[in-house]
Amino acid sequence: MKTFLRFCSCILSFVLAVAASGCGSTASVEPSGSTSVTLLATSTANDQLSQFGLRITELALTGQAGTTVNLFPEPQGTEFIHLNGTTEPLITVSIPQDIYTAATITIESAQFTCVTSGSVSAFASGVFSTKDVTVTLPSPITVTGDTTVLSLNLLTSKSATFTACDPIGIEPYSITPTFYLTSASSLSVANVTAAKPTNIEGLISSVNVVQNRLTLASADGSILPVDFTNNTIFQGISGASALLAGMPVYIDAAIQSGGTLLATRIEIDDTNTTNLSVSSGPLLFVDAAEPAMYFFGRETQGYIYSAFGTPVGSQNFSFENAIFQTSGQAVNLQSLPFPATFTASNMVPGQNVSITFHAVYIQGSFPWVQASTVTLIPQTIDGTVSSVSSQSSFTTYTVTLAPYDLFPNLAVQPGQTTLLNTPGTVVVYADSNTQTLNSGTIGVGSVMRFHGLVFNDNGTLRMDCAQVNDGVAE
Repeated sequence: MKTFLRFCSCILSFVLAVAASGCGSTASVEPSGSTSVTLLATSTANDQLSQFGLRITELALTGQAGTTVNLFPEPQGTEFIHLNGTTEPLITVSIPQDIYTAATITIESAQFTCVTSGSVSAFASGVFSTKDVTVTLPSPITVTGDTTVLSLNLLTSKSATFTACDPIGIEPYSITPTFYLTSASSLSVANVTAAKPTNIEGLISSVNVVQNRLTLASADGSILPVDFTNNTIFQGISGASALLAGMPVYIDAAIQSGGTLLATRIEIDDTNTTNLSVSSGPLLFVDAAEPAMYFFGRETQGYIYSAFGTPVGSQNFSFENAIFQTSGQAVNLQSLPFPATFTASNMVPGQNVSITFHAVYIQGSFPWVQASTVTLIPQTIDGTVSSVSSQSSFTTYTVTLAPYDLFPNLAVQPGQTTLLNTPGTVVVYADSNTQTLNSGTIGVGSVMRFHGLVFNDNGTLRMDCAQVNDGVAE
């Protein structure tokens, strides 16, 4: 398959300044100490982009007396598309208790990527003035108690514009990062489950079984301490004693007092740590002539990427000896009214996967780098509900995708087995396990975001839905 890659790069260094909005006056409070602040990253996006990365050098909060405090002691890279509707901890710091009424964010680089049939196009950051960026505090942020959780939400549809995903020549585009910064919750010692990031991806950098703690290094560079207990569910290994530094891991967790994470689930998809690399993102092409697939690595980590600096981007893999498996996050697969399977014979472009491999170099022709494991992981789709029904204990939503969505875009590529009957439609299954975070009733015509595992059921796309959010206009 011919691949077109356009990467326009320049240097970005700008400061985003914002004054908090709100009605009436805010009562002043006297600081009485320090509070542990955990910053969660999230995004609100439709399906137009496959990657949006920012490198943040400073996030400074301004208190009611005019003093400022920075949450980032050093620069931090963050990829936001994989966090569409979900959250992931970026950093935990201790700052003075106060009512913070303004924020300043300094960003040194930005990049977004879009994908069409046969094309992966990346657009890098330019130089912007402060009038081109927006950060909104819907209300002043009160930092008090043992732990305060903040949410940094990138509104991606307002943050990137471009005329064509498969440009001919130099096409105009802009990157204007637009954020909401809000207080997610304030936690007491007793309330350790108020915030629950799920499917946090990374590599284990250290393990202390005696203290029931591991340290997680995320692909974005965050170093996160994670506690586990006898109640933690372990998947892919026998238990805590089998944890090793270097293992790729997915973790569901609650934020504890003090900002550490308490793991409720720890999933290990590959126990072999030798020269291990891991990459996650959407499948782009499944070859009908040979056991090979083309893949966009939205987040990458491990041996190859550290030793050779292989960038985030598209990559070919052979899969004839790979182990195909499904994320252990879903607990209701057996009760779904369709066969929820993910195999080499039914995977399709557009599905979100995590690939592990143990190569010591990247091969430039077939056979490509051999994938060790290919794991179906949750993804978010944004679309319009065309019908609402029920089947067994599930409410079903037939969702029509935008034309730029990966499923309809990539299904028409020549050279691959045609597996989808209606690639522009996904049937979503929601039950009592589904977390509903939408603001109103879902009906025909509603634009919604659904997060979960997408399966190919004999040519029909079906999602086991874990979470529902309000949608983003197409």
